[in-house]
Amino acid sequence: MSLRIALLGLLTVSGPSSGYDLAKKFEKSVAHVWQAGHSQIYPELAKMTADGLLAVGAEGARGRKIYSVTPDGQAELRRWLLDHSPSTTTRSETALQSFLVPLLEPDEAVTVLRRMKTSAQAHLAELEELRAARNAIADPAGRWGMFGAYALDLGIRQTRGVMEWADDSIADVERRSGTA
Repeated sequence: MSLRIALLGLLTVSGPSSGYDLAKKFEKSVAHVWQAGHSQIYPELAKMTADGLLAVGAEGARGRKIYSVTPDGQAELRRWLLDHSPSTTTRSETALQSFLVPLLEPDEAVTVLRRMKTSAQAHLAELEELRAARNAIADPAGRWGMFGAYALDLGIRQTRGVMEWADDSIADVERRSGTA
C-alpha cells in the first residue's frame, strides 16, 4: 500500500509523468524513505490505473504513457495522510545486527558497531549533501521546495541518533569487557 501512496504523492507534486520519468524522480526523492525499483513501480502504476486512481492522459512514442492523478487518487492520498497511523515496526538490518551483536566476542562486537557508525556517518554526509542541494532550490515555499523536507530532517536526526547509539554501545562493550 505504501508504494501506491508514495507514487500518488510524487505524481501530485510533480504533475503528469511517464513511468520512466516517475521512476527517476522516485530515485531522487522518495527512495530515501521507501525503496522500490522499476520492476515494482510499473506494475503498481498499471494497478493504480485499473483502480481509477490514475489516468493515462497520453501515449507517446514507443507506448510511453503519461500518468496523472485522478480525483479518486487525490482522495485516496488525502484519506491515507489524514487517517492512517503508520506502523512503527521496521525492518532494519542495523537493528537486527544490534540485537544479535552480543553473540560476538567483545572485540568483534566493537568492530561491527564501528562499522555501523561508519556507515551512518556516510549516510549522514549523503543526507546533508541532499539538504544542501534542496536549500539551493529557488522555490522553497512551493510544493517541490517542501516535498520531502520533513522526511529528510527525520532521516538526518535518526542517523545522528544511530551514530550516538553506536558510540554509547561501543563504550558499553568496552567497559563490560574491561578493554576501555
